[in-house]
Amino acid sequence: MEKWDLYDKHRNILEKQITRGDELTLDEFHLIVHVCIFNSKGEMLVQQRQPFKQGWPNLWDITCGGSAVAGDTSQQAASRELFEELGIHYDFEKIRPHFTINFERGFDDYYLIEYDVHVNDLILQTEEVQAAKWASEEEILKLIELKKFIPYHESIISFLFEGRHHYGSIRL
Repeated sequence: MEKWDLYDKHRNILEKQITRGDELTLDEFHLIVHVCIFNSKGEMLVQQRQPFKQGWPNLWDITCGGSAVAGDTSQQAASRELFEELGIHYDFEKIRPHFTINFERGFDDYYLIEYDVHVNDLILQTEEVQAAKWASEEEILKLIELKKFIPYHESIISFLFEGRHHYGSIRL
């Protein structure tokens, strides 16, 4: 039974938690994190969701993501999700998200890191992940076009690749 901390619209933590699947009121929000790992060749590590996974079964997705559980900071949630889904240890405590996308029910923090790891060294979480591979921006956009990748906005995928080396929205 997964518990979530709740936040107000200004991202202040409320003294309230809910169980995953419970309804949020209009003034309650939760935190989700995504991690995008890029290798030194400029490819992103992507994962394929299990066919029995609720929500986007069998589709490819960015490196990893999930909800922060009660008590998690954004950085702790990113570290936990990356380890749970792919068996990768990474310390996020000294970094902050590259950007946050607000969605209807919460905040979605994105971490963009460069880390060379061999796909054969990954420990895939069998409940969620069936495969992983390195993919270029062009390959990901093609998979989206073919409806084999979660249908992110193409501009977001491009921003992930372009913004991976620096914070902010200005080209440096």
